[in-house]
Amino acid sequence: MNDAAAASPPARIVLARPDDWHLHLREGARLNSALAFSARQFARAIVMPNLPEPVTTAERLRRYRAEILAALPADSDFRPLMTLYLTDETTPHTIREAAADATACKWYPAGATTHSAKGVRDFRKLYPALEAMRDAGLPLLVHGETADADVDVFDREEFFLDNVLSRARADFPELKIVVEHISTQAAVRFVEENKNTAATVTAHHLLASRNDMLAGGIRPHYYCAPILKRRADMEALRAAATGASGKFFLGTDSAPHAICEKESPCGCAGVFSAPFALELYATVFEECGALHRLEKFASFNGPDFYGMPRNKTTITLEKTPQTIPETFSFGETEAVPFLAGKTIPWRLQ
Repeated sequence: MNDAAAASPPARIVLARPDDWHLHLREGARLNSALAFSARQFARAIVMPNLPEPVTTAERLRRYRAEILAALPADSDFRPLMTLYLTDETTPHTIREAAADATACKWYPAGATTHSAKGVRDFRKLYPALEAMRDAGLPLLVHGETADADVDVFDREEFFLDNVLSRARADFPELKIVVEHISTQAAVRFVEENKNTAATVTAHHLLASRNDMLAGGIRPHYYCAPILKRRADMEALRAAATGASGKFFLGTDSAPHAICEKESPCGCAGVFSAPFALELYATVFEECGALHRLEKFASFNGPDFYGMPRNKTTITLEKTPQTIPETFSFGETEAVPFLAGKTIPWRLQ
């Protein structure tokens, strides 16, 4: 698609098949429910390792990948890209042992999000592992927030970038770093200003601000980590995602939870966007007059940054309105999708 197409939105879009560079698939019966949505749309997906038993070893990584592959339909060509969960105790040996099976390694600051209690407490202890990752060509994926209780929840991303990740970035200039699910203007600037640095952008951070979550009542199914920010931050993310830069690409961070886990006195962070992920992104790009750049964002920027081939198959989106269901089956229970009950203008053929 070329720039001229931006003038009049088409009724039909054909894209090289996209990839999801940030996805939560869960385990067991819940994995079976979540996986089908992503496998239908994406050729590959970076699978997050923050399970109740985190993916901290090569053996655990291979075991989780086998569970995902076993849950796929026989005719599916979906490929899970596995990640290793970093801790203060991760050794260079562990990195080298996992390198043949891992696509990247994930840095969760301890306590920053779901199942991150075993994550990194002192980033300086990561340095031997980061050296091994650099030598093995494994990118570092970062949940870019501090878990410091003294830092306001709306400032935790910017604080982490300024005070933690900027130091690691300077000490390892050749290491590829992806700042996951960015949510602020500050994160956009950080990515733009640093070499070998990219970012994933979620559909929910492009479609909602903290007002959508909090104004007139609390909407728990909009609650995520990093939390939704100001309208100005959302607009900065939209400009980055729909712009010409190759540093920003699709990562849904789809993270389904049972309704009872979201609608509770201490609800879980996570937005379930996988069922209509591509339609949601297409909605944003149309609103921004940038449908001509959707393929670059969804299908090209990610594999180009990771040094992987672009997908040769295609998918088709049609300008046909559809209403998002109120719930979906989720293993033994149900989950509420993002924008449940709302009508969106696009449909995956």
